[in-house]
Amino acid sequence: TRGLNPPRRTAAPTRTMQSAKNRTMQGVRRMDSNQPGQEDVDNYLPTFKAKFAGPSSCDNVVEQAMAFVPAVTHTESRLVEIQPLDYLAHPGAIRNLSYDEMRDEVLARGEGRVLEKENDTILVDTGTFTGRCPKDRYIVDAGAAHDNVDWGAVNIPLAQTSFDTVFNLHQTRIAGMEKFYVFDGFVGASLASRRAVRVVTEQAWHHHFCTNMFVRAKPEELVDFKPDLTILNTRAEIENWKELGLRSATCVALDLNRGLGIVTGTEYSGEMKKGAFSAMNYYLPLQGIMSMHSSATVGPDGDTAIFFGLSGTGKTTLSADPTRFLIGDDEHGWDESGVFNLEGGCYAKMIDLNPVKEPLIHAAIRRDAILENVVITPDGRCDYMDGSRTENTRGSYPTWHIPNHEPTGKAGHAKNVIFLACDAFGVLPPVSKLTTKQSLYHLVSGYTAKVAGTEQGVTEPTATFSTCFGGAFMPLPPRKYAELFQKKIEEHGTTVYLVNTGWTGGAYGVGKRMDIVATRAIVNGILTGEILESEWTSPDKYFQLSSPKTLPGVDSKVLDPSLAWEDKAAYEATCEKLSKMYSTNFGKYHADPFMADLADHGPGGKALQ
Repeated sequence: TRGLNPPRRTAAPTRTMQSAKNRTMQGVRRMDSNQPGQEDVDNYLPTFKAKFAGPSSCDNVVEQAMAFVPAVTHTESRLVEIQPLDYLAHPGAIRNLSYDEMRDEVLARGEGRVLEKENDTILVDTGTFTGRCPKDRYIVDAGAAHDNVDWGAVNIPLAQTSFDTVFNLHQTRIAGMEKFYVFDGFVGASLASRRAVRVVTEQAWHHHFCTNMFVRAKPEELVDFKPDLTILNTRAEIENWKELGLRSATCVALDLNRGLGIVTGTEYSGEMKKGAFSAMNYYLPLQGIMSMHSSATVGPDGDTAIFFGLSGTGKTTLSADPTRFLIGDDEHGWDESGVFNLEGGCYAKMIDLNPVKEPLIHAAIRRDAILENVVITPDGRCDYMDGSRTENTRGSYPTWHIPNHEPTGKAGHAKNVIFLACDAFGVLPPVSKLTTKQSLYHLVSGYTAKVAGTEQGVTEPTATFSTCFGGAFMPLPPRKYAELFQKKIEEHGTTVYLVNTGWTGGAYGVGKRMDIVATRAIVNGILTGEILESEWTSPDKYFQLSSPKTLPGVDSKVLDPSLAWEDKAAYEATCEKLSKMYSTNFGKYHADPFMADLADHGPGGKALQ
């Protein structure tokens, strides 16, 4: 029934999980050891390791251990279609555990602990890294990817041989393991557009995370399961990272031609989900399907809303709306049938989590959820206000922890699209209605602020421009996403808004963060259509943005940022400063006539004056 919690789902593992006592008695393997030495592993390792013998090139390993299969129709962008290594043949492979089984594994291995006073949620620590490592993210520069990828500081090229060397380090480690975990599922709720994903992990809590975050496969879908994307995440160590052309011993990389991924040197779980998302942002647009760093909801009448935004701008918070059904909170696609979730769960920021302001998210932190790096009080309670460990405290949970979730993970075409910008300068209006070309300009610009904690080294909001409000995960040139977005909004009559969830009354350090209650009132006005009845201002001279003069539930002084600032001269100077930042950023696209035309519809332009 829509909006009700389903019973706990238990996937069908390939091997029956037994109690630690029974397994030890049978001499299969020890629960308290990560080292080989049990009879079944010792007997099998020579055969399994032989598959990885030979030169370090992954191509050679593939030729030895894998059979080539015909290219599948939904992955036309790849040069080589290969069947992943037969990890399931290893006696230590444990596949698609149920939630109760995963819980037992995490606790038995000492990877986490149960918070009895927090609804039996599991708490884990991600170690050295509490956020993504964007400077250690690579894409293999070979094959079709060489011509398709928008190479630069975000999409850093990596030699094929270097990737293969690191990939083999993971494979060799897996070959010698007594136990490892295999999650088989999907990225995407749309049967027509989804991809099959396999994630092999050394740690049980990473397996739990994948079960929360990806679309879980039905038992019958596991019978002839063939992954389109295989991600390896172990504690393999790279000693010769300098020789391989890496920045450090941390390496998060994708081979988009062969559908392979690796997570090395970091235990931050978000790298797995964002690796799969980056791959989808490559494969889907090449097939004419829009991919989006966004949350999405659908109303009782079937009206779909999409919220674009970087981490910390409010995607998860604003999509947790008790009056609507949650499709997903972070990653979506938009194909011929409508909008669909790429995930099966939510990965919400926990810092400052308030049960009054965010009741649905707070209630979602219960058994089967995982909390990362949250500080615990002496009496065993979560102190969500404490950012001493990291500002990027996180919680992952399956979508059904939100009572009013959309169980199919799909809905129709979008009626409204909202761009969420965390304006650290405090001069953008709280809400503006955009023309088509303004929409494309702001999609490509993706202005916001990097919010503290979401990346290593970011401790306070910093102005940034991020393509499609998620540039760190967009492998293709911005124009590709802009053209797809234009096609979608024009075809379906979608209305687009820019909403500032950042500062008001002054820049960061002077003004204050936009109140979530006011932002919810703005979003409600958009979704009900009430905002269209408002009288609108003329486009301002700095950003060419119009905003409503009045809106129920929102102070009119807040709606007009010039009224919210006490220092009018400082307001004007800051507007001019941010406008020039927009123009400077977009200047890199002026060689392309399509993009140059959009520039006249953004800050500093004259199209709407």
